[in-house]
Amino acid sequence: MGDHSAVIEPFRVIVAEDDIADLRQRLERTRWPDQLPGTEWDYGTNLTYLRELCDYWKDQYDWRGFERRLNVFPQYVTVIAAQRVHFIHARSPVPDAKPLIISHGWPGSVVEFLEVIGPLIDPAAHGGDPADAFHVIAPSLPGFGFSGPTHERGFTTRRIAAAFAQLMERLGYQRYFIQGGDWGAMIGTIMAAEHPARVIALHLNLIMANPPDPQNPAAGLDADGLADLARSEHVQAHEMAYQLLQATKPQTLAYGLMDSPAGLAGWIVEKFRAWSDCGGDVERSFTKDQLLDNIGIYWLTGTINSSARLYYEDLGPGRFQPFPRVAVPTAHARYPAEHYRPPREWAEPGFNLVRWNKMPRGGHFAAMEEPELFVADVRDFFRGYRSD
Repeated sequence: MGDHSAVIEPFRVIVAEDDIADLRQRLERTRWPDQLPGTEWDYGTNLTYLRELCDYWKDQYDWRGFERRLNVFPQYVTVIAAQRVHFIHARSPVPDAKPLIISHGWPGSVVEFLEVIGPLIDPAAHGGDPADAFHVIAPSLPGFGFSGPTHERGFTTRRIAAAFAQLMERLGYQRYFIQGGDWGAMIGTIMAAEHPARVIALHLNLIMANPPDPQNPAAGLDADGLADLARSEHVQAHEMAYQLLQATKPQTLAYGLMDSPAGLAGWIVEKFRAWSDCGGDVERSFTKDQLLDNIGIYWLTGTINSSARLYYEDLGPGRFQPFPRVAVPTAHARYPAEHYRPPREWAEPGFNLVRWNKMPRGGHFAAMEEPELFVADVRDFFRGYRSD
């Protein structure tokens, strides 16, 4: 530990009371827009629902209760490549448990994993087999939440992947499993491709792939593949404005989202509704408390701007880099409400794809929305690689 930059320090979430009071005052002073009669969610986040959510945030939501739930898990911070990294490191009581790094995306956070960490680290306490135990490492992406903002250009998924590989080395894990969705899927893909001697196997609930023939994306697709292509085209036409804005002018967006908690809530809750298996009612998939735990992290850490910048760094014009091929065994859990669903025929050339599991329900925020299904699929896949 002679190198100060390699120090790992314990961390607990304790937000200043003044910051919570300021949040409530801002919610009280929200200047609400109008909404056309009968438009519901057609033009974006529904006014009636957002006012209800923000009233609950102001008058009933308990941030201190969330702090207690999160602080149950051991948390730490360290500095890698001059960037602070916050992470949960929940070790299993099972001696031969395997390390598993699990990464979130946008607009999520480590909140997504609060219901799955316990069953993953201590299966016996949750009706499972101790042989399926993991030591769970769940980082906050640099630029997100308790990792704090990034401070320089070019902090891409490749840099995050390198930082997370270094984190695992710093923790003493020479061989490990990876699970990821959204940005976490991209980071995990890069880690698996670049460190095949260390990554035993990779589990993704979102898989990145492009058509082998961009001029004819439907070529070679079966009925399932054509249905996935049609869905992707619909999503591209109707649901991706946020990505284009964050990939080109995130700073402009940030002024409003950093100043207005209602604006921030409206920006994020739309994605939780659109990307979950909720049938149009977001609270069929998530409680208000779950939504506000996640939104509150962005607000109280001031990281909505730096989190959005990752789109600029990775997906902005001329900046996207194709993903390297993954040689380690890879599983994809295909949740029916996942908004990004490339056909299997697109994914196979880029991965050593040994499992493609169609899940019965759930969406983009799989661990948060369907924790039992998520845990069961992760256990089942990695079970076959524990002796590697």
